[in-house]
Amino acid sequence: MNVLLDLVRALLADRKRLMLENIALRHQVTLLKRSVKRPRIEDSDRILWIMLKRALKEWRETVHFVKPDTVIKWHRKGFRYYWKRKSKARQPGRPPIPMGVILLIRRMAKENVTWGAPRVVDELALLGHKVAESTVAKYMARARRTEPSQSWRTFLRNHLGRTAACDFFVVPTATFKLLYVFVVLSLDRRHILHVGVTSNPTAQWTGRQLVAAFPDDTPLFLMRDRDSIYGWEFERTVHTLGLRQVISAPKSPWQNPLVERVIGTIRRECTDHVIAFGEQHLCRVLLDYVEYYNGSRTHQSLDGNSPTPRWVEREGEVAAVPHLGGLHHRYTRAA
Repeated sequence: MNVLLDLVRALLADRKRLMLENIALRHQVTLLKRSVKRPRIEDSDRILWIMLKRALKEWRETVHFVKPDTVIKWHRKGFRYYWKRKSKARQPGRPPIPMGVILLIRRMAKENVTWGAPRVVDELALLGHKVAESTVAKYMARARRTEPSQSWRTFLRNHLGRTAACDFFVVPTATFKLLYVFVVLSLDRRHILHVGVTSNPTAQWTGRQLVAAFPDDTPLFLMRDRDSIYGWEFERTVHTLGLRQVISAPKSPWQNPLVERVIGTIRRECTDHVIAFGEQHLCRVLLDYVEYYNGSRTHQSLDGNSPTPRWVEREGEVAAVPHLGGLHHRYTRAA
């Protein structure tokens, strides 16, 4: 940088040719001192020699650390870089689309398979993004050859409101006996409709539990496995309620995943922490947990809310409401 300043002073003062040669030689000496084997050339060095090439006629005789053709290449490279930057500044055409808008276009096209480019344009306009229809069509996913179809997730979600699932799980007592817990789950918002406890499950008892689970509104479909406990008396109750059974394949619990997941949650958060003394005790504990599960427990699949939706509370001090003797808590704001 000091050498560049010396050059500018020499040009402005109109010094003699000897001064320019002196600057060139001093600069080469400075370069040689930077490295033992090979001088390290920086952009400022290249700029200096390009300027010396234009100001000094005998510049080829003064350069020693590089070939004269190398200086010419530097000059041509700088010439290309200069015009490249200058042409980019005045690039014709439409302004570029922000990446956030492009991702939003692709998201809308993916989430709404029946939408075309005009629909996406209108939706973007309502969000404050003015984009041409041709631009939207450019960034949308290519149309499929077949008719557009909704995803399986959307299809199942639209039918979960009228679908329930049921299953059994076992809890050991303090005397090492086994109690059977019957769970009925509404798949719409993972709402536990009913839990029943017995030491001797029968098809007739299971049918009565099903009637207790639907006192008001009966769903259309009931998902269950192929357990032998669902005998003809259970089948008759299902027919009386107007339910259509969806029976999973043999040894395929993954075909009834939501109720299996709820049973795992009940085990991890309730029964694994309690020693049951009998049917009444276990039933009372499970009813307390169901109250907490439906009204307080948050779910990722429900956007961080509970099966019975909770409102956002912003004012007041935070108070803890214990459930299951303090095993779980619900946090709310005191009025």
